[in-house]
Amino acid sequence: MAVSNNSELAIVLAESAAGAGSELGPRAILGSGLLKDLQAYFGRVHVCEISGKPPSEYTEDHDHDGMKRPRTVSKATKSTTSSIAIPSRADVFSRWVRSSALMHMCQLTIPPRSESSGNIHGMPLAFATGLAKYQEKGIFDWIEQGLLIDMKKLVHIGTRDVDDEEGTLIQQNGNKFFDMDDIKRHGIDSVVSMALEYVGRQTAIYLSCDINALDPEWTPSAGHLVPRGLSLQEGELVVRRLRDTGNPVAMDFVEVNPTINVEGVERTID
Repeated sequence: MAVSNNSELAIVLAESAAGAGSELGPRAILGSGLLKDLQAYFGRVHVCEISGKPPSEYTEDHDHDGMKRPRTVSKATKSTTSSIAIPSRADVFSRWVRSSALMHMCQLTIPPRSESSGNIHGMPLAFATGLAKYQEKGIFDWIEQGLLIDMKKLVHIGTRDVDDEEGTLIQQNGNKFFDMDDIKRHGIDSVVSMALEYVGRQTAIYLSCDINALDPEWTPSAGHLVPRGLSLQEGELVVRRLRDTGNPVAMDFVEVNPTINVEGVERTID
């Protein structure tokens, strides 16, 4: 969602159809009554629908450097799944609320892990910051230097399930990092205050939020569930605190998959 001002809102339904089921998430969320609520709050609400290719069209998109379907994902990335965050503007502070640090990089600073899935939805941070660079035609070659995010303007909140390579890269590149132990020790309100102090009170904010940042208790229909996540109350507090700064310009909200735990879809969306 991109916010222009208090009276206007743009919503992008970024539906990718790679077969996992998350392409059904945007409509499920919007159809839950959210659109009606937003229309009551904003003067104008614009809905833009962008769909990825159907699975039958993936056959010619062979793997490259450990990445699955790289050309298809690159083409659709401007608004599809987690990778919607890749082309973020450089002057926007991107706050990542995720259960996994998005540094599952291919052959970049570190070699690909043999057990790596190759799914690009775990890689957008590497592309958004320039850690991942490709000149191969059709594989994220459209990302310009001026679009890259400053690594020192990244804050991770509620991150868990971080492997050694990811942790090393976060430390080396100056990311601010608050894991679940930090949140339990200081409290989520204090953590958000520290994050805002770190980036500056006047910095524009881009919020990138996987619903699996929340504990599986609240998100049974999300992919890659990881225990010990944020409570629903903690997640709501993060969003409210950012809203109250007046600085948010956009957010992406991903990983709702109505095909996972069908009985838990309503709870996840609510």
